[in-house]
Amino acid sequence: MNAVLDLTATNTAGIRTVFDRVAAKTPALVHTTAEQRIEKIQRLMKAILARRQEIYESGKKERGLSPVDIEGELVMLKFEADFIAKNLKEWMKPKMAPASLMTLGKKCYMHYEPKGMVLVLPSWNAPYVIGFLPTFGALAAGNAVIMKPSELAPYSSKIITQIIAETFPNGEVAAVEGGAEAAQALLACPFNHIVYIGNNNVGRIVMKAAADHFASVTLEMGGKNPSIIEASADIEDAAMKTTWGRLCNAGQACIAPDYVLVHESVAQRFTDALVKEINAQYNPKGEGFEKNPEYPRIINARHFERVKGLIEDAKAKGARIVCGGQSRAEDRYIAPTIVTNVTNDMKLMEEEIFGPVLAIVPFKTREEVVNIIRNRPKPLALYIFSKKREEVDFYINNTTSGSTVVNHNVIQSGTNPYLGFGGVNSSGIGRIVGWYTFSECSNARTIVEEGPPVGDPRGMFPPLSDKFKKQVSSLLNKEGPVLPDRVVRLIDRLLKLRGGFV
Repeated sequence: MNAVLDLTATNTAGIRTVFDRVAAKTPALVHTTAEQRIEKIQRLMKAILARRQEIYESGKKERGLSPVDIEGELVMLKFEADFIAKNLKEWMKPKMAPASLMTLGKKCYMHYEPKGMVLVLPSWNAPYVIGFLPTFGALAAGNAVIMKPSELAPYSSKIITQIIAETFPNGEVAAVEGGAEAAQALLACPFNHIVYIGNNNVGRIVMKAAADHFASVTLEMGGKNPSIIEASADIEDAAMKTTWGRLCNAGQACIAPDYVLVHESVAQRFTDALVKEINAQYNPKGEGFEKNPEYPRIINARHFERVKGLIEDAKAKGARIVCGGQSRAEDRYIAPTIVTNVTNDMKLMEEEIFGPVLAIVPFKTREEVVNIIRNRPKPLALYIFSKKREEVDFYINNTTSGSTVVNHNVIQSGTNPYLGFGGVNSSGIGRIVGWYTFSECSNARTIVEEGPPVGDPRGMFPPLSDKFKKQVSSLLNKEGPVLPDRVVRLIDRLLKLRGGFV
């Protein structure tokens, strides 16, 4: 039996030792089967669920969440583990490539092999799903993993560390606790791939550090996500869904709508509907949002002061608070807040809010909407509420985002393992979930195996004959493909059958 290794490092001096111990496992992991990898993931999922009560308590302490909120995160993880178990054997198979004229008679395929050492740096706003989901994918691809849970969710960090230590006593997965110094020490190690989920300020640091070791990266970094409410939209339905999308997890979600662009003809109606929905969902008894045990809290005092400061800055610059605005420092409570009369010089229009605050911006034309969105960094998510297909297509074709949802919001992440999730440029690089995480954590190795000779085997080697030179030149002189694909594939098949190379 393998001895249990102490792979939890809380100081930077021990982090390289942890890295070296975990890295020593990578050669053997290359040869693990789909069944062995699935067993690890299922064992990890079982260990997570065994700590369910502690996980509930950590969510309550850190973000004021009720058990059902945490269960939503755990369900995503379970679905991911089940999806990997169902598909991994197929993912690991070589992917054969069709023949080309230049590779007639040869075997061409993609071979997926582990990248080696994967670093997972999750954020604090959903620490279990954000931490373990990419870990599942890295394990599915045959890698060794080190995760550093966010120090801003200390109770969750401790539980995650314990789960990993208990599940992987042989050390192929490790957890490192700590703050910025621990992260910097990890980034100094020669990882092969890094998965980071958080803000793009830290994302830049991660990307620069990865460059030192030519490590590939998967970055999911959020941003200011717009929601567009057209005049044709079902206003009450849009208000209901937007309320939930903005206020779940107290707005501390990377894909939450950050500001709403509402057609001026329905702006007041939408604002009124939003106020009504906020009270219906989070103040149904009329006792106050702060007394609702299911209304979440801000993660810590620093972020509480930051979000509170955004509201105060907007008020000082002429914004109108039509709902909420109240706060209480002792339990990091900020009421659901709607802000109108906003201007671009207000901080809440300059930075990602990441709190229960929503800005409403009226618009006159679709072109105005497109210009507003284009003048900001590319968002992680974009939402469109409209009953007209032509309007929906216009916004999809004239904007860009990591993901887009039509007539709903915040339903695209972790809900369909066939859909890759991620951002674009400043909101993210790469995709995760299902096959996409497996692919991000794998090296897609191109392999070409020589087959039986086609014609004179010396024909393409010096000294080149006039006949060969003429054949090459003729490829440039012919318009379009030299032969149809179906003919190329037929010739390729015949050559392989003749040579017994199948």
